[in-house]
Order: sequence, then C-alpha cells, then structure tokens
Amino acid sequence: MISSPSAASRLSPDAASASLFDQSTLSSLAERLVEAAKRAGADAADAVAVRGVSQGVEVRDGRVEESERSEGDDIGLRVLVGQRQAVVSTNDVSGDGIAKLAERAVAMARVAPDDKYVGLADPSLLARDFPDLDLLDANVPTTAELERRASEAEAAALAVKGVTKSGGASASSGIGGMVLVTSTGFHGSYLRSSQGISMTAIVGDGTNMERDYDYTSAPHASDLASPEEVGRKAGERTVARANPRKVETCKVPVVFDPRVSGSLVGHLVGAVNGASIARKTSFLKDRLGQQLFAKNIRIIDDPLRRRGLRSQTFDAEGVIVRKLAIIDEGVLKSWLLDSATARELGLVTTGHAHRGVSSSPSPGPYNLHLEAGEPTPAELMSDIKQGFYVTDLIGSGVNGVTGDYSRGASGFWIENGKISYAVSEVTIAGHLLEIFKSLVPANDLEFRYGVNAPTVRIEGLTLGGR
Repeated sequence: MISSPSAASRLSPDAASASLFDQSTLSSLAERLVEAAKRAGADAADAVAVRGVSQGVEVRDGRVEESERSEGDDIGLRVLVGQRQAVVSTNDVSGDGIAKLAERAVAMARVAPDDKYVGLADPSLLARDFPDLDLLDANVPTTAELERRASEAEAAALAVKGVTKSGGASASSGIGGMVLVTSTGFHGSYLRSSQGISMTAIVGDGTNMERDYDYTSAPHASDLASPEEVGRKAGERTVARANPRKVETCKVPVVFDPRVSGSLVGHLVGAVNGASIARKTSFLKDRLGQQLFAKNIRIIDDPLRRRGLRSQTFDAEGVIVRKLAIIDEGVLKSWLLDSATARELGLVTTGHAHRGVSSSPSPGPYNLHLEAGEPTPAELMSDIKQGFYVTDLIGSGVNGVTGDYSRGASGFWIENGKISYAVSEVTIAGHLLEIFKSLVPANDLEFRYGVNAPTVRIEGLTLGGR
C-alpha cells in the first residue's frame, strides 16, 4: 500500500474547522468502492473522492449584496473490464449504495467499446513520497472577515481620485481536495485552501464609462495582497483608462502586461496537451524537439511549488509529479501526458493526469511560468517609436489547430518608448509560431496566478483599429 499522510495529521485547526480537514470518511469510502468493484467483476478500478467547500461575499456601495456558502463531497468510480472502461459518480452513498454503484459501473464497462489505451497507471510510476507543500491554511476566515476584506477593497478604490462608482468588490475562501485509491495499492490524499479578494472600479458614465479591476489569490491569507492595495490598484488602473482613443490599423510591436502575458503560455500549453497531440488537432503536433523560442526562453510547469495555487504531490492516477521544463533553451521538450495519451503516443506519462468524479483522466498543467529575462519593462519598450501596450484581452479567437491568433484588446499606446494614452476597441492578430519566435521577456516575473509570466514584447503583430 502506497499512502500519503492526511492533511488533518499535519494541522491543529480549531474545532469548527477540524471536520473540514478530516478526509478519513472519504478515504474509507473510496477504499470500499474499489473493493466492491473487484467483487463485482472489475479487473481493475480506482476511486476518487473530492471535497469542495466555498464561501464568498460580494459588496457594492458599502453594502453586502450577496453572501453564500456551499459544501459538498462527491465520489467517482472508474472500473476496467479487459480493455473496456466505465465511470460513475454520486454524492450519496448510503446503505447498500456502494455495492449497487460498483455493480452498475461494471455492467456499463462490459458493454462499452474496447479501447486499447485505457488502464491504470504503471505501478512503478506511482508516487511514494509526499512532501509537505504547505497548501492548507488552518485559519478559515469568518463571513465577517470576508465582508471586511471586500469593504476595505471597495473603499480604497472609491478613494482614488477620478473613480465615479464601484463595480463591486468580493472576498472568498475555500477548501478543495481529493482522495485517490487504486486497486494497484495506491492511496493518496491532499487538501488545499484558497482565498481571494477582487475589486472592479468604474470611471465616467453612459457611453463614456470605462472599468478595470485587480485581484489577489493564494492558499494562505498571509500571502494575499492587502484589500487596500487591491482596491487602490483597481482604481488607478480604471482612471488611467478614461477617455480612450481609437488608432489606425497598423503593424507594430506589442507589449503584454504581466496580467495578460500568461495567456501566451496558456496557448502554448494547450497546444502541447497530449490529448490534442494524439488527436492531431494541434499546430505543434510535429514540433517536438524543435526550436520555437529564442535560446534564453524557459517555460516551466512546477506542481511542487510550496504554497502554489495548483500544487499537489501526485496526479489523478497516483503518478509521481515533477518539475518539468516544457520549453528549455527555446526548444519544445515535452508534451503533457497522462497514461492513456502516453500509451497512444508510445511514450511514458509525465504525471499530468487530472480528473473529476464523473470523467476519466486527461492531461493538464499545474503551476506554469515563463522565466524572467534581463531587461526591465522600461528597457523593453525604450526603442519602440509606435507600439501598443496590452492590459486586457477579450474573447478567445485562437485556433489551436492552425495557430492563428486574433483577440480583442485594450491598453495604451506607446510613443517614443513611453506609455502615452489609453486605447480601446482594437484587435491584435498574428500567428503563434511567429509570436513565440519573437517573444522577449522582461525581469518582472511575480508568482501571483496559476500561470505566471513577466512583461513580454512581441514584434510585428497586426493591430486592427479604425
């Protein structure tokens, strides 16, 4: 039996929170489900139990507009009969429900089509060490504390000169976790907390209204930006966007603010997802081992980052997870794979399986980041005579099959290396291969999101304006 320590064993939470951190009932339930599946005739099985607890408060104009809380435990069972697979899920297993659920899953698997790639992970790849990544804040904020955070963020935004009204502030917290038990002897569990504060401010009125926002999120409250900082930044960003101008269609250098530059990393990672590669629906399907970026570019996926928003010590098949350089010295080094896509491609899983209770595993990333470069953001822009600084992206006009890129955007015009005036209602277009090739990162990387990147510069994108 390969087993990870429980979250409750590493914490001393208060009595009100202790039950939220105790996964023993879920662990027992998952074990019984796997045993029931074997008795019902499954050749192999795994069970996942997922806990979700969330609470949130929304404030507008100094008053609480909405306050909500939800709690739920869900469980899913995957069974394999030969090369046939079925997945069932429920949030209510009582009485003889476990046996019935297992019998139903096995019956479904027996009539499912054969799939030569399905199966549990190779036991030799299963995680055996479970480092403490400090993902759980034992202090669960009260509703009153969330109200305070949201109210202070709103007050700070409204105090910024030029802000005319509030678009609403919110504060939230949650606990999410998973128990995984497999018939090959793996038993792992994790819990992580999440907390966040956000604020949207508005300037102007009627058709001249502009808005912007700021937010902060982290597993631990101590890692959050203060409510005052969130509100102030939201207000300052909004005021800067007042009275935007239109620009003519042109081809110029485009600089992506860190708030949006991570989207380019996201497009890359979507294209190297093993499922897309296996289906041959990615524009990068024949590019493994090729130079896509400049030689100083590294893009990392790190599931083991302490206090990371998406950190965990094993994947959804129980496979060990490791820090992975997807791009190293500009070269595409790896796909993101789970066991099934790895088998289909003749490779070995990279430990990137994710799953919900009602789905089979599929590949996905953890904590992504583009490593910082050497120039400051100011140096990155210093030689741009005419260019565009993007702070907000709209829509999802990116074709993962062809690599064509076109998105609505707003931001600021760059003149003689300096940000000058606000710009809205434009599109930026190009091809992701050309975007990757010309990408230059600045030195201002911060780890604030699930996908992090510094300010980046891209050459020669088409800006669609008037």
